[in-house]
Amino acid sequence: MSEAHGIRRGRLRDRTAAAGSDAVLVSRPANVRYLAGGAPPGAVLLLGPEGPERDLLVCPRTPEGAPVEGRPDETLRVQVLPTTGADAAVAAAGFAAAAGAGSLAVEEHHLTVARYRALGSAAPRLRLTELGTSVEQQRIVKDQEELTALRTAGEITDQALGELLESILVGRTERHLALELERRLVDHGADAPAFATSVATGPNSGRAGHRPTDRRVEEGDFLSVCLGAEFRGYRVEIGRTFVIGTTPADWQIELYDLVFAAQRTAREALAPGVEYREVDRVARHQLEAAGYGDALAASTGHGVGLEIVEDPQLAPSAMGKLDACVPVTVEPGVHLPGRGGVRIDDTLVVRPEADGGPELLTITTKELLAL
Repeated sequence: MSEAHGIRRGRLRDRTAAAGSDAVLVSRPANVRYLAGGAPPGAVLLLGPEGPERDLLVCPRTPEGAPVEGRPDETLRVQVLPTTGADAAVAAAGFAAAAGAGSLAVEEHHLTVARYRALGSAAPRLRLTELGTSVEQQRIVKDQEELTALRTAGEITDQALGELLESILVGRTERHLALELERRLVDHGADAPAFATSVATGPNSGRAGHRPTDRRVEEGDFLSVCLGAEFRGYRVEIGRTFVIGTTPADWQIELYDLVFAAQRTAREALAPGVEYREVDRVARHQLEAAGYGDALAASTGHGVGLEIVEDPQLAPSAMGKLDACVPVTVEPGVHLPGRGGVRIDDTLVVRPEADGGPELLTITTKELLAL
């Protein structure tokens, strides 16, 4: 992956040089990992004015055995600060000035005001410019190594969920089921859960963003789960809804079929060149037409990768068009407070029709099962 990380840094360097910046300071952790391969907490990446062979990963002094996210690119120089508690970003600004940089592009959206001022104080002759979300935009389209990690994360997630569906669920608490799912993710090879696992039963499934409680699963409940694995830093997401212990009621079947149809339509709309908001529109229109407009989330999906929520956003006001090799979730849901709800969530990779259309990374059945 060293070559891939070097290519990524080269693209960013070219873009910022064209905008007039001599050096670049990347401080947002996910962006540092994307460009450097890995780093301990608090590390920053400096792309200096002297060329790629002088790029520098600046790391704070951390206790022995402190966690490192990923594996740093072996071609990068690493500078560990001698003083405990020193700010790597502030030190990097000083290194850039000492190397002769006149301007430094920084991630203002990640820095606090106090930290931004400290950069200016450390190198008062250095002109600070705005890097913006250049790295986040570069991260949207994934390369083959990233897609391979995402596929593995999807396989792990499907395995964990599939095993849960084979177990006895009645009488167990939401919290217990969530913990078991997370344990199974790690048992199957995940670095960690991609996010806090959600398990919602009965009326709790009617609350978007529900956190597991000690409510026990009862016959006739909707059981809504949302989980995902992190593998080599890359994260996927799956959401499924089932009925517990009995034949689904008519209203449960009707609601499920409606959400399933909306999700299928949105999945089929994924193609290079399609507007983000169009994917949202085709799903949202069906649910609004059925009278559930007030029960919908603000978006139908989002990008995934090193973070579980990345660009693009599949939302009514989102601007932009899909590219090939962009992984996104498609996750419409209808939540009826006090009664129950349905959410169906998949992670897919956008592919052109000539390549078979969107690639489904989470394949657990979407049939309305009675468990």
